[in-house]
Amino acid sequence: MSVLIPYLNFEGNCNEAMNFYKECFGGELVVQTVAESPMADQMPLEMKDLVLHARLEKGNIIIMASDAMDKEMVNGSMITLMIQCDSEEEINSYFANLSAGGVVSMPLSKQFWGATYGQLTDKFGVLWSLNYENSQG
Repeated sequence: MSVLIPYLNFEGNCNEAMNFYKECFGGELVVQTVAESPMADQMPLEMKDLVLHARLEKGNIIIMASDAMDKEMVNGSMITLMIQCDSEEEINSYFANLSAGGVVSMPLSKQFWGATYGQLTDKFGVLWSLNYENSQG
């Protein structure tokens, strides 16, 4: 089965962001910097600490990321990361963790479609929606 995995780009703070997401969700985080890559000697010295590739995985949650080295970053509302949670405890925990230092645009609340739902922008400018279908459990 094919899987869609979000790939985030950051402006030099990818390692910080991915460690934050690891604190939020748990799971295994693997980070490779430019200095740790086979391309290290081909890259400018000031780029050595930038993240070439990172992957966080916990069950069905997979997030990949890197520091944008060759493109201008523009924060905006084009992409929202949506997490379908498995329990009230999980949605409450993830929402509290992700919103730390961020901005809640829609607090967690019961919705007309039978779910608990909320939206926020985390401290790195990433938009998140969390949903828990109350009929699941």
